[in-house]
Amino acid sequence: MKRKSTDRKYGKEFFLFLAIMMLTFGVVLRGQNFSQLKSTLIRMKPVYVGAALFLSVFFVAAEGCMICFLLRSVGIIVHVRQCVGYSFAGFFFSGITPSASGGQPMQLYYMRDGIPLPEGTAVLMAVATAYKFVLAVVGMMILLFWQKLLKEHLGGYFFWYIVGLSLNVLLVILLLFVMLRPVLIRHLAEKIIVMAQKCGMKIPKEKWLEKLDGFLDGYRGTVLFFRDHKEKILILIVMTFVQRSSAFLLTFLVYLGFGLSGTAMYQILLLQAAIYVAVDMLPVPGAQGITEAMYGKVFLPVFSGQYLVPAMCVTRGVGFYLMLVIGALWVLKIHYKKIGSGRKKACTNA
Repeated sequence: MKRKSTDRKYGKEFFLFLAIMMLTFGVVLRGQNFSQLKSTLIRMKPVYVGAALFLSVFFVAAEGCMICFLLRSVGIIVHVRQCVGYSFAGFFFSGITPSASGGQPMQLYYMRDGIPLPEGTAVLMAVATAYKFVLAVVGMMILLFWQKLLKEHLGGYFFWYIVGLSLNVLLVILLLFVMLRPVLIRHLAEKIIVMAQKCGMKIPKEKWLEKLDGFLDGYRGTVLFFRDHKEKILILIVMTFVQRSSAFLLTFLVYLGFGLSGTAMYQILLLQAAIYVAVDMLPVPGAQGITEAMYGKVFLPVFSGQYLVPAMCVTRGVGFYLMLVIGALWVLKIHYKKIGSGRKKACTNA
C-alpha cells in the first residue's frame, strides 16, 4: 500500500515536471527562427559537444564515486558502477521534485539491495551536507569579491541570488545544529508544535516528533561518521568542489564550441555559479523556468545575438535534461529487473 502511495506521489510530480517543462520550452522557443537555431547548433564544434557530454556525465557520476568512497571507508564493499546508478537515480528524482526533495529518499530505497540503512543514511547525508557547504562557501566568496560583476549581470535577479544564498547558508547552519545540538532542535520543535496547537492548528504532536526523531537519528549517525573519518570528510569536500566546478565549466565549453571569444573563463564560471546558487533551493522541479530566465538575462552580454538561445539549449539540454533521461532509464532498468525476479520467484513457488 505504501509503495502504491509513493508511486502515485512521484507520478503526480512527474506530470507537474512535464507541464512546467513544456511551458518553459514554449516561452524559450517562442518567436525563434528554427532554421537559424538549427544551423547555429550544427556549427558547434563536435569536440566541445563531446567535452560537454563528458562533463555532464562526470558531474553525476562523481557523486556516485563519493558515495562509493565513503561506503568503503566504513567497510562496505560496493562497486563504483552500482553507486553511480544510485547517483543517476538521485538526479532523476531530484529533478522532478520541488526543491530536489525526492532524490535522497529514493537513493536510500535503491540502496536496500545490500547496504545497511544507518550507514547508507549517514553517507548520503554527509554527501548532501558537503554539497550545501561548498555551494554556500562559493556563493559567499562570489558575493564578497565579485559583487559588482554580479549586480551588473544579474540586474533584478540579484535579489534572487541573495535569497538563494541566504537559504543555503541557513540550511548549512541548521544542519550543523541538527548534527551538533539535536536535543535543542527537538526541544524547539516541540515548543513550536505546542504553540501551533494553541493557535487552533490540528497537528499530531507524537507523529511529528517521531518523524523528527528519525531524522535526528540519521544525522546523529552522520556526526559519528564525521568524527571518525575527519580526513575522509576533507577529501569529500575537495571532491565536491571539483564536481561543482565541472557544472560551472560546462557553459564555458559551450562558449568555446561556438567559436566565441572576448569573455574571460573565470567570469563565465562565476556567472554560471551565481545561477546555481540562486535557483538551488527554489520549490520548482528542476528549477525550470527560473533557470532559463536567469540564463537569458545573465549571459545576454556573453552570448550575443543568435548564440544565446542555442547556448541555453545545449547547456540545459546536455547538463540537465539528458542526464535526467539517463537517470530515468536506470530507474526503469532496476524496476524491470525487480519485476522479472518477482515473476521468476512466483513461478518457482508455484
